[in-house]
Parts: sequence; C-alpha cells; structure tokens
Amino acid sequence: MELLKGMLSKENMRRAYFQVVRNKGSAGVDGMRVEELKPHLQQHWEVIKERVQAGRYRPQAVKGIPIPKRSGGTRMLGIPTVTDRMIQQAIHQVLSPLWEPEFSQYSYGFRPGRSALQAVEQAQTYINEGFQDIFDLDLKSFFDVVNQDFLMGLIHRKVKDPMLLNLIRRYLQAGMLAEGVLTERTTGTPQGSPLSPLLSNIILHELDTELSRRKLRFVRYADDCSIFLRSRRAAFRTKRNITKFIEGRLKLKVNNEKTKICRPVNFVLLSYSFVPTYKKNEIGKYNLRVSPESFSLLREKIKVITRKTSPKTFDERITALTLLTRGWVNYYRLASMNVKLHELDGWTRNRLRYCIWKQWKKPGRRRRAFIRLGVDEDHARAWSYSRMGGWRIAQSPIMGTTITLERLKHRGYISFTEVYAELVSV
Repeated sequence: MELLKGMLSKENMRRAYFQVVRNKGSAGVDGMRVEELKPHLQQHWEVIKERVQAGRYRPQAVKGIPIPKRSGGTRMLGIPTVTDRMIQQAIHQVLSPLWEPEFSQYSYGFRPGRSALQAVEQAQTYINEGFQDIFDLDLKSFFDVVNQDFLMGLIHRKVKDPMLLNLIRRYLQAGMLAEGVLTERTTGTPQGSPLSPLLSNIILHELDTELSRRKLRFVRYADDCSIFLRSRRAAFRTKRNITKFIEGRLKLKVNNEKTKICRPVNFVLLSYSFVPTYKKNEIGKYNLRVSPESFSLLREKIKVITRKTSPKTFDERITALTLLTRGWVNYYRLASMNVKLHELDGWTRNRLRYCIWKQWKKPGRRRRAFIRLGVDEDHARAWSYSRMGGWRIAQSPIMGTTITLERLKHRGYISFTEVYAELVSV
C-alpha cells in the first residue's frame, strides 16, 4: 500500500495536476475541459480519493479519435477524461523512478533528459563507425496489440501493491467510446494517455535487454527501433532472430511490410535522412539532412498560414509563421540545409507579398500603396491595373522592391535561414 499512498500524496497529486494543466489537451467523454478540473476537484476529490484507496474507483471510458497517418490509414488516439489523466500522471510519477535507472541508454523516447535528436546523433555515430546495414524495425499497431497479462506481469516484478496493480489494470481495460460505440478492451494500451508512454517503455525494455545481450548496436524511440550491423548477412540473421523474439516472447507483431533492411541513403529516422559526404578525408561518412517528406509537410503548413483566402490579419500570419519557423528549425538544427532554407525563405516571402496584394483589393488602393512605398505615379498606376495574376505579381520586381525584406522584418517576419544561423552558432 506504500506506493498507492505515495501516489495519492498531496505533493504527488499537486505535481500531477499542474502537469495535466500544462499539457492542456481535449476533453474526454465527460466533456470536462482542463480549465474546469480545479473546481471539480475542490468539490469531488475527497470522494475520488476514498474510492481509489478502497479499490472501488472505476476509470471512465477513453474518447476515441481517429488520427490520419502519414503513410495512409488512421490510428486511434484514446483521450481519457481530465480527472483520469491526472490520476494516470500521478501513477506515472511514482512508477517511473522504479524503472528509469534500468532503462537502456539507447532508449530515447518519453524519458527525462532524452530526446529524438539524441537518437538521431547516436544513429549517425553508428553509421559513421561502419555499421551501415540497418535493420529498420516496425511494430504493427503496437498500442493495440500489447498483451495486458504479459505487461502486468512485468509491472508486478517491481510493484507489489495490489491496489495500485488493480488500478493500472482497470486503466488498461477501460473501454473506448468512438462514434457513439463503446468497445471493451482486453488487449493494448490506449495511445494518448499519460501512462501509455511509460508502459510501452516497460514492455520494450525487454527488447532493449535482448539487443544488449546480443551486443547489437541500436537506437529506440518509443516503438521505433533501428539496429545497425556491419553486413547485410548479419542484418538478415538479426531480423530473423529478433522477429522470433518479439512475436514469441513479447507477444507483439512485426509489420513485415514496413520492416526493412537498408543502407543509410534509404534510411529515415525521426524525419532525418542520411547522405554521404564527398570530402576526401571523409569518404564513407554520412551527414544529416531533413527528409523530403518533412520539407513537403512544412510547405503545406506554410501554405495554410499564408493562404490568401483565410481571414487572418497580416500580424496573425507573422505570429503563426514565427512559431512554426522557430519550432521546426529547432528540431532540424542538426541537418545541413542552408540551400534548401534559402529557397524556402524566398518562396515564403512571396506568399506573404501575395497576401498583401490581395489585402489591397482594388486598383486604386494598390496605386496609393505603391506611391506610399516610393513608386512613381506612372509605374504605380501600370502595376495596379495589371492583368497579371496575383501570384505572378507577388514574384515581380515591383513587389520585391517595395515589400522588401527590411519592411517585412519591421513587421516581425523572421526567416528560416536567420533562425538556423542563430541555433547553429550557439
């Protein structure tokens, strides 16, 4: 009962509450928003706490929301109620210290002090050390097929508190409500809850242990795992043995369609790709690049922000664009991408100029705007009444010399190249 007592302690619940508030997120099946959690707890917490202590607490169903996958199809995200999110977060906080010291140094997902970028750097190190035949492992519907009995057996190794074990089991078995239909769960752990990342790491720690026992070089981020070997023959042998271990011992499924053995040029890890360098003293080495798919997704996001028909002010567009720029470049700062970013900046500025052109709307307003920006009367009139399309106008000299980079910066615009230079120089 000590663990349950620690989980329900005032300080632990306080930390859990503030974490849930920071994470925000959507309402669960009861419709309660994060902002409503505090008054709800003030009125009902003592009753909830008593039920948890007595083993009578029943989690509510999770709200199922289909999320499109990049590769096609959908995956089901399970959103618990905010009350259940807080309780799960409290459980996470008392369980994590029990496993964290034992987790592999090559496991990077959802762990304190570890990140996706560390996983990418470790993969690059392996590749540049000559381990260039890669077994890129993909687990099929991992969060849907986890064997709950096997997982609870792993948890029981460290957790002897029957009340806490019973509460975790109930969270695993909580039904999912999607499109008005309630589905009972006997396998899997809903993706989207505060507890699911830790539970996934507990079960996949068994895979890490097996890979370490075999002295294999690997990186794992959540259920994405890549193993680096010196030969194609060794890669195929490892694929055969590890697949047998995963499906036999861990009772999980390997996705044979997406699992592959590849060389660095065909390998993508956490949206980073690997390209060979051609410097004389670095033949056989690989540098990091942003994957083509990630650049395409970025362009789509910029299009949404700078879509001329969206009812946004120019300042709102700049604010959204700045948040996107800083977040995106911060994640991809390990990659070499100066040329790509320079091209992207020019395209983005032209989209902003197109928005400005459309905001001017009528020829008379455009003429007056050009005059204010220093264009003589004749040229201002000619361009304002031009029959060229708006996108061609946005790319024309008249917009480039009036809506200059300096003027865009004065309005708050910051380029991808500028943010990248700041981060690389740090």
